Amino acid sequence: MTTPPTPPTPPTIDLNADLGEGFGRWRLTDDDALLTVVTSANVACGFHAGDPATMRRVCDLAAARGVAIGAQVSYRDLAGFGRRTMDVPHAELAAEVAYQIGALDLFARAAGSAVSYVKPHGALYNRVVHDPAQAAAVIEGVTLAGRPLPVLCLPGSRLHEAARAAGLPTVDEAFADRAYTARGTLVPRSEPGAVVTDPEAVVQRSVGIARDHEATSHDGERVTIRARSLCLHGDTDSAQDLARRVRDALTTAGITLERFA
Repeated sequence: MTTPPTPPTPPTIDLNADLGEGFGRWRLTDDDALLTVVTSANVACGFHAGDPATMRRVCDLAAARGVAIGAQVSYRDLAGFGRRTMDVPHAELAAEVAYQIGALDLFARAAGSAVSYVKPHGALYNRVVHDPAQAAAVIEGVTLAGRPLPVLCLPGSRLHEAARAAGLPTVDEAFADRAYTARGTLVPRSEPGAVVTDPEAVVQRSVGIARDHEATSHDGERVTIRARSLCLHGDTDSAQDLARRVRDALTTAGITLERFA
């Protein structure tokens, strides 16, 4: 009797977004709406955005909805929203990363959850793609925080290498609304077309990355992208509507939405 072939395992993806990006009376993201869509929340920890009340509120909402809470650590740059490159000494950056994780973890635990991963933000995210010294400082900060937290990062980056060398779990991330180079890196925001603004293109790219492990680079080449988590930026126009469209398209394509941590 011939054994029937085992059906292929349906692809699984995590959907993450940047949340808590407000300060005082100013709010940038619709946290309540996005937390009904995403499976992981990258919560600002006060250095590029966020304040204690915002961090607590987002952690409460995320915990209540079963959404994973991640510490989105940044350079100390409220005025520049963490998107200005800075040369921060190793020891100082490591301490600031640990400080941000610890602050968010307090509110996450008060909500009955915990910080379950770490992701750099903005200029720090871009810097640790190619800068081994700054990447090492970030990983030292994660280690200093006291738990072997997974690091959400670009595959092949210096941060990815540093995390693996330190024995920390890594989670490969892709971006639905950012343009890629032919080498699989992100097009700098300073260049035209760095952010994909056409909603239909974002939806198609999301399905292509999750199901087919590929996307089209900004110059038309096919790029292989393998990722466990897909990021949508919460500070774009109608982010919550776009996130819902992406989630619906992924589900329709037979892709399971599931948090990685």
